[in-house]
Amino acid sequence: MNDFWIACGHHLLDRDEGGGLRVTDEFLKAYFARPELMPPEDACQVERRLHRELLSDPRQPVSAGEIAGIADPDARENWQFVLAFRDLLLRHPTLEAAYLATVRAGANDLPPLFVNQLVHVILRNALDGCDDPFVLRAAELFFRAQRILPHEQALLLGDEEIVGGISPTPVLSLMSMLGATTDAVVDVLNAENVAAYWQRSDQFDMAFDLTADGLGPTALAQVMRRWLSHLLGLDVTIEPLRALQDAKLTWYVGLDADATRLGDRLWHGEELDGPSAERVLALFRLTFVDSMLALDDVEDEPVYLILSMSADQKLRMKPQNLLTGLPVKRLEMVT
Repeated sequence: MNDFWIACGHHLLDRDEGGGLRVTDEFLKAYFARPELMPPEDACQVERRLHRELLSDPRQPVSAGEIAGIADPDARENWQFVLAFRDLLLRHPTLEAAYLATVRAGANDLPPLFVNQLVHVILRNALDGCDDPFVLRAAELFFRAQRILPHEQALLLGDEEIVGGISPTPVLSLMSMLGATTDAVVDVLNAENVAAYWQRSDQFDMAFDLTADGLGPTALAQVMRRWLSHLLGLDVTIEPLRALQDAKLTWYVGLDADATRLGDRLWHGEELDGPSAERVLALFRLTFVDSMLALDDVEDEPVYLILSMSADQKLRMKPQNLLTGLPVKRLEMVT
């Protein structure tokens, strides 16, 4: 079985009987050993001592006074964030429980970096054993911002961190005929190069084809099903749609902030103008296998899922919306 996303640290974690991820000293030490927390040569003695002691005992209590004693304000802030993250993980039996507690509370004091890292490792657990690189590349949308890459009628996504700092129009391996003059070449995941994903999964350097009627939307639907099954124990079917033709929008979930705003307009009966409609990247219809789990007023109605890009042609998916936005009577985590 091929491994993937090794850098997320899943191999440093334990699993409980329900399959959830339990934090370990090794996982915490890996955070404290990150370059951002390594004391520089001119670091104060308080910071050096704290770093040394946490590498030895990563669960030891750290008081606010100790953090306040760090001389460098940037270092002080870094330690505040990472210790708040550590304490969140230690308060809950699994990483899944910690993540759910955060999103259900609507807390926004945890930096997006830590939220994305949690999603990353939880998805690695949920997708354990997956042998389809298209599904794994689709899952990257959950925790990595994407940029829309222009290519005729295809809807191609590239990792924002990878393509954003290189060129606004990187050369795609499928579009060399355009004659673009840049050294940045991005391979689009396809049937010919799919086997290369396993060696490149931690590089996030393969573009993803989300064109309607292709493999992309179906792969993303499978990730969403696994996400809901793993975290909420929900059994659902999710099918990609080309358009919301004659759909009764009883309930919808925006899979990103822009999609939520567009869904609000549709729910209020507003017609989307051309530019707004063009920002919709994908549509899905979700139905509960057990309709008794749905709220009474939507028991027999599907839930529509909307994915869109922002005005700057980027996709910043919010997977927590799937967990908090569905009309279910009881939200329980299976892990």
